[in-house]
Amino acid sequence: MADTALLQYLEGFLTEERKQKFAEILSGRTNHFTVAIEDVYQMHNTSAVIRSCDVFGIQKAHIIEERFGHQLDKNIAMGAQKWVDVHRYASTQNCIKELREKGYRIIATTPHNDSCFVDDFDVSEKSALFFGTEKEGLSEEVMAEADGYLKIPMAGFTESLNISVSAAIILHTLTEKLRRSDISWQLTEEEVLEKRIDWAKKSIRSSEDVLKRYYSGYSEFKTRGNDKDR
Repeated sequence: MADTALLQYLEGFLTEERKQKFAEILSGRTNHFTVAIEDVYQMHNTSAVIRSCDVFGIQKAHIIEERFGHQLDKNIAMGAQKWVDVHRYASTQNCIKELREKGYRIIATTPHNDSCFVDDFDVSEKSALFFGTEKEGLSEEVMAEADGYLKIPMAGFTESLNISVSAAIILHTLTEKLRRSDISWQLTEEEVLEKRIDWAKKSIRSSEDVLKRYYSGYSEFKTRGNDKDR
């Protein structure tokens, strides 16, 4: 359970404009869709996908680093890594397993299969959208495990797009379709409270010192309360 008292304390350090901005953005956030990025060699592409997640309201992203382990490029992500929850995995199987346990369909984005066009995709079920490497695409493991396949219609000679471009197109199309639906796609109240606390911490300078003061005062308050009960 989120600590509402902690939230109230932390938000005392924020401006009203900041709190209003958080509320506005969180009202458009979703966990109905999530993104998984498998072994992308160019870290600026991974960072750009994280940025697209933030722009289109995807709250969680999953990075598989089985072969290539890199830090996000902050200059490309433009701070998006602060606002999007990034989860890292040492293997594709671990990522797929965790997402399935959370109720997600595994959807492979690929132009080479008998895939569903993005405009025709059924948005009613929770889906994890997998994006692969620049040259090789997704691994055989993802392709074999996938519950469905998704592609962008193309009319030229080129058979594929850069991963960051593909992610931006697909996320824009699917989130717009989701928001026009009657599906309950928004974050739960508990999820919103958790992110308000998380974002408040990330917005306060010397937040560790602020938290120490809060928990120190809370401990003293509990001690005084116990003394009164004796």
